Amino acid sequence: MRLSKVLERLEVLRLFTAGSETELDPEISAVVFDSRKVVPGCLFVCIVGNNTDGHKYIPDVVAAGAAAVLVEAGHLPELLPEGAVYAEVANTRRGLALASAAWFGYPAEHLPVIGITGTKGKTTTTYMVKAILDAAGIPTGLIGTIEIIIKDEHIHATHTTPESYFVQEYLARMLAAGCKCCVMEVSSQALMLDRTAGIPFEIGVFTNLGRDHIGKGEHKDFEDYLHCKSLLFKQCKIGLVNLDDPYVQRILENATCRVETFGVDSEDANLRATNIEHIHEPGYLGVRFEAVAGSVPTAGLAGDAEESASKVAGDSSSDFHLSVTLQIPGKFSVYNALTAIGICRHFGVPADVMKEALANARVRGRVELVPVSDKYTLLIDYAHNAMALESLLKTLRDYHPHRLVSVFGCGGNRATDRRFKMGEVSGKEADFTIITSDNPRFEEPEAIMADIRTGMQRTNGKFIEIVDRKEAIAYAIAHGEPGDIIVIAGKGHEDYQEIRGVRYPMDDRELVREILEEGKALL
Repeated sequence: MRLSKVLERLEVLRLFTAGSETELDPEISAVVFDSRKVVPGCLFVCIVGNNTDGHKYIPDVVAAGAAAVLVEAGHLPELLPEGAVYAEVANTRRGLALASAAWFGYPAEHLPVIGITGTKGKTTTTYMVKAILDAAGIPTGLIGTIEIIIKDEHIHATHTTPESYFVQEYLARMLAAGCKCCVMEVSSQALMLDRTAGIPFEIGVFTNLGRDHIGKGEHKDFEDYLHCKSLLFKQCKIGLVNLDDPYVQRILENATCRVETFGVDSEDANLRATNIEHIHEPGYLGVRFEAVAGSVPTAGLAGDAEESASKVAGDSSSDFHLSVTLQIPGKFSVYNALTAIGICRHFGVPADVMKEALANARVRGRVELVPVSDKYTLLIDYAHNAMALESLLKTLRDYHPHRLVSVFGCGGNRATDRRFKMGEVSGKEADFTIITSDNPRFEEPEAIMADIRTGMQRTNGKFIEIVDRKEAIAYAIAHGEPGDIIVIAGKGHEDYQEIRGVRYPMDDRELVREILEEGKALL
């Protein structure tokens, strides 16, 4: 592919060489943004990051055979080596996204992409959507916090939303594998860093907004966080938003999409959940509700989506009513399922298909029930900030446990305010808290736990501190009382503990299994 084709949707400020007679439109062999992966004939994209600047590697990549270099205005070194073409743009992160889209043949223009943003609920909702569409005969790929799924292939994820090059590569691979749709989590960081630039989302979803991801290396303040979330609604055709969230109007201030709403408390929502009923049986929690709405069109979806919808559509012109039972507890699970229903109605999925898929939906590390005892219920959840933990604990309080026990820690090298708030939330909402270690990273676990303790001491909550996470979980299991709900929070799907830059194997499910096998619990 010629350089001009790769850059066809970029606004190139200058195209030049460094005094040589280099061809201005060379054939490009690859698009690369990691200097260690340069191959002869490639286009190297200089990314300005928090820790390094790709421009400083220009001499190395040209020496290694890069045919062209994408550079950012204001970051060019004084001396540029000969032998390559230089294309100057205002923002190389956006440039990488658009060049990658071109390199992979603009896959999002042939595959409808659903993007879900919000502070909570993204992961669970993507899995629910995938389960429903797969069941309806619309094979769906997934990009998210836990993994990337392309038909039968599961790829471990390192970011909620991968770098733009990989997003485009995954979309192209989904098309090649026969997927008819993609559902993906879209983080605020991804929107801020242009990882999803150039993707014409068919449906953009807003779940909710809380104060998270604010601090060094993330968002400078809440306004920036909110603004970045709102960008999705300038980039989608249909915006499906939670009308119950207090920030929904702010999110939609500059939206360019058609807007549809869902909610539980808002009577004006296009799609609503009513008659919510909590299910609490020994070792089991769930929820039932009724989803009600009017008609939703299926026309106008890109690629094969409209055809797929017509193949499976029931009567989408009539009013909609669906009784739903979930094996995932809580009001937030109702919101997630309602979101998935709102999305999948656009694909004409019959109500009975939705009902069965949702009844069987489970997500690793998201309010995940772990069988331990008939006396009490034990759950594993990813809640790793105050908003998520508060929502989780308040939801579980609705099931009227004998005691609500919270086991959690906080990650190191993150905003310390998060620790105070999580401690305070657990102190207020749980009957008993076991403070332990999470991912200490480059901090001492005891120092992190001391910050959590500070938040706890703002309340009258009872607590104990056990540094070793396995010992903390063992204590919770051994001291579980009939009717308790025990939550092991913070790590969810993660299968490691990060200490001093090294990730050591650690999975809360495996810790529970080991504890039971070793006889540390007196059940």
